[in-house]
Amino acid sequence: QVQLVESGGGLVQAGGSLRLSCAASGRTFTINAMGWFRQAPGKEREFVAAISWNDGSTYYADSVKGRFTISRGNAKNTVYLQTNSLKPEDTAVYYCAVLARYYCSGYGCLSLDAKYDYWGQGTQVTVAS
Repeated sequence: QVQLVESGGGLVQAGGSLRLSCAASGRTFTINAMGWFRQAPGKEREFVAAISWNDGSTYYADSVKGRFTISRGNAKNTVYLQTNSLKPEDTAVYYCAVLARYYCSGYGCLSLDAKYDYWGQGTQVTVAS
């Protein structure tokens, strides 16, 4: 089992920034990749970004490319999502997820929420216009 705790969400004006954090505990040696997804009211959950534990490769949804950055912390069990130039359409609950049971690489695999095994409780990001 891997436990995930997210933090860093909040209310921000359009154009502002937030840094989301996700700390993993438990069987962290099983982690193959970590990702961020988001879900806005009335919409399906969508992929935001992912990072491969093997080589640090990063992947982004087109909607956030150039504005968001995913990275690993020095402690290795933490992943961050730096969100810049936020827009009202970025408003959503942001979830951190771990892919552990299967090896998965590339955007085509890491962008699929069904591939992830463990999920955090989510953190709300609200962007005011």
